[in-house]
Amino acid sequence: MRRWSLARQMLVLQIVVVAVTVVAGSVMAYFQASDLVAEDAEGVTRTVAVSVAAAPSVLAALGEADPSATLQPYAEKVRAATGVDFITIMRPDGIRYTHRLPDQIGKRYLGTIAPALAGRTVSETYTGTLGPSVRTITPVADSGGTVRALVSAGITVEKVSGRLRDQVEEAGLAGLLGLAAGAGGTYLTGRRLRRQTRGLGPSELSRMYDYHEAILHAVREGLLLVDGAGVLTLCNDGARALLGLPDDAEGRHVTALGLPPSLTELLACGENRADEIHLTGDRVLVVSVSVVQSGTRSLGTVVTLRDHTELQAVTGQLDIERGFAEALRSAAHESANRLHTVITLVELGKPQQAIAFATEELRVAQELTDRVVGAVREPVLAALLLGKSAQAGERGVDLRVSEDSELDDLGLDTHDLVSIVGNLIDNAMEAAMSGPPPARVEVRLRASGGVCEIRVADSGPGLDPGAAEEAYERGWTTKGTGRGLGLSLVAQAVRRMGGTIEVTGDAGAVFTVRLPLPERSPA
Repeated sequence: MRRWSLARQMLVLQIVVVAVTVVAGSVMAYFQASDLVAEDAEGVTRTVAVSVAAAPSVLAALGEADPSATLQPYAEKVRAATGVDFITIMRPDGIRYTHRLPDQIGKRYLGTIAPALAGRTVSETYTGTLGPSVRTITPVADSGGTVRALVSAGITVEKVSGRLRDQVEEAGLAGLLGLAAGAGGTYLTGRRLRRQTRGLGPSELSRMYDYHEAILHAVREGLLLVDGAGVLTLCNDGARALLGLPDDAEGRHVTALGLPPSLTELLACGENRADEIHLTGDRVLVVSVSVVQSGTRSLGTVVTLRDHTELQAVTGQLDIERGFAEALRSAAHESANRLHTVITLVELGKPQQAIAFATEELRVAQELTDRVVGAVREPVLAALLLGKSAQAGERGVDLRVSEDSELDDLGLDTHDLVSIVGNLIDNAMEAAMSGPPPARVEVRLRASGGVCEIRVADSGPGLDPGAAEEAYERGWTTKGTGRGLGLSLVAQAVRRMGGTIEVTGDAGAVFTVRLPLPERSPA
């Protein structure tokens, strides 16, 4: 039986239970029917005997010369009407006046008559001339209370047994029908159970459950199961950590989990999605959704989550390094062009023009470097601005650092600062290039009153504040509107640093980020 499937074991167990129940019920019904039939026989005989003894015609016939001539036809008539097997009327000494067998008239009654002579009605089972029978004997008394005769009515045990047998057969048939119905229902239940358990046995199911639990707790990636109604039915440890879900998250609707709107919409969509990037408060997640179907019926969705935060940080750093490399390439290209110009002017015999050209180019480059380095004394941000200036020049965008910019090394997280400033400038350059010429971007960096303010303005078509809020929250690329994942990363970094971000401007967008400065310990 250990090798049997769970469905088969349940089928056999239920059939045994049903069979035992039916058999036990049938046995109990037999004994109850036996008692009821015996009680019924005793009640019938008592009623008939008492009724005959109370009949005035019986007492009147006792005074005749031949009581049997009157009483015998009367007794047979009553016996046929009531269905009893015999009605015997006898003298007080037990000599019969009537009997079902006429040749027994005048002979002594076989049974107990003493209680009846004492005026009582009693019932007993006794073997007489017709065999074993259930009988009741009662006195016939005159008005003075004198016992003038005795009346006995009886039903043979064979007849009682016949009634019992009929009832047992009916009960047995009902039991068989119940057993058949129970077995049929059990079989159908077993078939359904077999389909649901895939024919696996208890040990296999237990082992699968252990594997299931081990895998759920061991996998670092997040795994969610959402049913067709949008209710979270399962989440593993990885999903709880990545989404910050509470312990009682299972059983809640996805809209009640406190997730960002874009992620909530994705979990409730019921559609296949692959590798979409979504942002939570402090993580960048790659989310995939697969619809689970049984035939044509949707059972829900399986959602997998991968932490893209570190990779996104590395990608951002790589973008910065690539930007620096592009800036160096652009600078090298421009330097080569200028050098060729100077050499050509010298070869043409115009050394003064060559000196003037070289001096002017050096002044412009040095002026930009001095303005950036003088205003921004955070070396990483200064290097980022110089690199973005070279990129902007190559793309035809005039990138300027405002005259009132002034920013020291403030102790803020450098990585988050680079992410905020770099993404805002990149988005501003894209917007400026899509707007009317000339394309301009202005950056203002300043710290005062315990707040670091970063302001980036562009000459592009502008961005509605509502659209900006949506871009902050949605966390997936919206390049079609001129703003992409960068704004979501900016908003995430700003929230992480406890700051605020807002967008204004009618002609072009102006993004203003305010970050609280950390308290410095006194020197």
